Amino acid sequence: MMSEETILSVPVFSDLANLAFSLRREVFVAEQGVPAEEELDAYDLTADHYVAIKDGNVVATTRVIHKEEGAKLSRFAVRRSERGHGVGGRLMAFVLEDLSARDKPRVFMSAQADKIGFYEKYGFQAYGEEYLECDILHRMMKNWQDK
Repeated sequence: MMSEETILSVPVFSDLANLAFSLRREVFVAEQGVPAEEELDAYDLTADHYVAIKDGNVVATTRVIHKEEGAKLSRFAVRRSERGHGVGGRLMAFVLEDLSARDKPRVFMSAQADKIGFYEKYGFQAYGEEYLECDILHRMMKNWQDK
C-alpha cells in the first residue's frame, strides 16, 4: 500500500526543519560532494522552509529566500529512495501555490543543469550561461515573462 505524503511549511527552529537540514546534508554533502560548510548558510535563518513527510520521515525539502526581485527557491532535495515517485513535483506545486496565495508570483532559482527539465514542468525557464557552483553546473531559472 502506497502512503501519501504531507507537505508543510515549517519554522526554522523546529524538529522538522532539523530533519530537513539532515536530508539536505544527505543529498548535497554526502551524494553530491558539496562542502558541508557551504550547504548551511545565513539564509536558513530567514527563509521559509518546506518539507514533505511520508511514513513519519522527511523525504523532500526546499527553502524560499525572499529577495527584492522575487522569491528565490533553493536547496530543493528529495531522498534518493523517493525520486521518480512524484513527491518532488507535489512539493514544487505546493510551494508555488503557497507563494502565489501570498502574492509572491515571481520565483527564481539557481538550478543544477541536469535538473532543468524537472523545473521546466512547473513553468520555469532557463536563462543566462551555465556556471559552476560547488563544482556542479548550474543555470539560472525564472517562472515569469519579462515585459
